[in-house]
Amino acid sequence: MSKFATDYVIVGNNHPESTLDRLDAVTIFVAVAEQGSFAAAARKLLRTPSAVTRAIAELEAHLNTRLLNRTTRSVALTDVGQLYLERARALIAANAEFEGAAPRDAEPSGILNISAPANFGAQHLMPLLWSFLERHRRVDARVWLLDRPISMVEEGIDVAVRYGRLPDSSLRATKVFEARTTVYASPAYIARQGVPANPAELAHHSTISSWPLNPVPERWSFGGTQNSLQVAIRPRLVVNTTEAAADAAAAGLGLAYLISYQAARHVAAGQLVEVLADYSVERIPFHIVQPPGRYTPPKVRTFIDEVGRDLRRQFG
Repeated sequence: MSKFATDYVIVGNNHPESTLDRLDAVTIFVAVAEQGSFAAAARKLLRTPSAVTRAIAELEAHLNTRLLNRTTRSVALTDVGQLYLERARALIAANAEFEGAAPRDAEPSGILNISAPANFGAQHLMPLLWSFLERHRRVDARVWLLDRPISMVEEGIDVAVRYGRLPDSSLRATKVFEARTTVYASPAYIARQGVPANPAELAHHSTISSWPLNPVPERWSFGGTQNSLQVAIRPRLVVNTTEAAADAAAAGLGLAYLISYQAARHVAAGQLVEVLADYSVERIPFHIVQPPGRYTPPKVRTFIDEVGRDLRRQFG
């Protein structure tokens, strides 16, 4: 195993260069990895291409391993290089924290790695991200829209949107808004079939379930202002995405059990209205989270401030 695989500290091997020189080389490596180019990294750092190439070569010699694969047209991280990139970022952040100063360039810049739930990310986060990138031209983004847990540190994620109760962890979280789960129907369906007065009447209505929210499609859970209860239904349609459930409800097929943000697009268009509001389940908190550490890079801090503000305006 490489010597850096278990420690953030880069251990020397009797080379005469100073720790500061080595930190400079690590900074150059991160720039090359993020820019995908020696020339682009040189421009970003205001260095000559030869100085950047030499720094990477010396760093690889010091570590006795190859971090980057070079071709005439591109630069790509090796497997070891991918691991080292995350360690290098942590080392740079730790050094900035130790120095007690923000980076000299306070303007947001660099690649921002983001993760978010797939449906929420596609419908609501991405439009806000487009505006964010327009405002901050020196920031590039890489986005993972996933409905599965992801390790921010291991995957190199800078910032993530997560919903639900957060488990105890070292991640830093900023709460941005709360959503709630309730039942929606289209005006056309209501005109045709009426509105259920309470959850028990759902047995007489056409219903739509989705596996992400309804692990047991034939049973919906309610709470809110009433005692928590489970209601048996006979769904006319069961789908594996909440987006498809919302679309079906908007088309008038029946009543759908959705988180408020999942119905927001159709509600805004007048295609869905909320029913059984007094029986909503508990509110669901949404957070923007970041990896541990006291230092927050400008690109992350600005994303949390601006996108968090926009989400609060939209859903708060």
